[in-house]
Amino acid sequence: MRIGIDIGGTKIEGIALDGAGETRLRRRLAAPRGDYERTIEAVARLVSEIEEETGRMGTVGLGIPGTISSTTGRVKNANSTWLIGRPLADDLESTLRRPVRVANDANCFALSEAVDGAGAGAHVVFGVIVGTGTGGGIVVGGQVLQGVNGIAGEWGHNAMPWPRDEEWPGPSCYCGRTGCIECFLSGPGLALDYASADASVDAAEIARRAAAGEAHAIACLDRYEQRMARALASVINVIDPDVIVLGGGLSNIDRLYDRVPSHCGQHVFSDTVATRLVRARHGDSSGVRGAAWLWSSSEPPVA
Repeated sequence: MRIGIDIGGTKIEGIALDGAGETRLRRRLAAPRGDYERTIEAVARLVSEIEEETGRMGTVGLGIPGTISSTTGRVKNANSTWLIGRPLADDLESTLRRPVRVANDANCFALSEAVDGAGAGAHVVFGVIVGTGTGGGIVVGGQVLQGVNGIAGEWGHNAMPWPRDEEWPGPSCYCGRTGCIECFLSGPGLALDYASADASVDAAEIARRAAAGEAHAIACLDRYEQRMARALASVINVIDPDVIVLGGGLSNIDRLYDRVPSHCGQHVFSDTVATRLVRARHGDSSGVRGAAWLWSSSEPPVA
């Protein structure tokens, strides 16, 4: 049995997959924001509850909103800032008394969709999460591409490609820079763009207003689609994926799947663009499923 755990900003989710990849059990707990020790306790409690209810011991994979530094062994680049600088993998292995595999949550998302999701059968899959933040993960031949620095796929903290005059230098990002892709394509980024001429509303409401014909919302989504096309075109120019899978709250905006590809062509260095843009098959379950998939079914848990 494979156990996957996904640490999010507001929740910690656990899942148990059997040898065929079918879900045996799912559990959620509120994330103890700002409290590292209680986060360790919550993960350990989820694993214990899953194993007690299924009656089986499992391998444990963990998805986090950051990554483990290959130099220090500690968490870096996490927007759940209470994890930064902490030896999360070591502490969990000590608590659970078994090996734990840890990967960026966007990598877990991409792996889940590449294994048995919307990218199944594709050789190169780029998985994109557009929600509270903006992340990406790359899967090649069914394997997550981590990179020597552990940051492969981190497109959200590149600058918006081909910026227009009104987009430069861009909004400030928590990473310390301005004009990051995340500042434009995240849910808060879309809301900030809309609020420049009206009251602040969330991404779902902006999409609803656009569908109802509100001119300001339509213009806002038009800008968003063109920005996403530029950002994805820069990825296509580098890794040329077979498929790009969208997840996160903004992936539920239906019009993205027709309009973003129509804008990509002018920025991709090719006469045609065959890369598909698709919605995640497993929705908000992809991250936790991908964490479980960090272990193969032939690898037994080691206590």
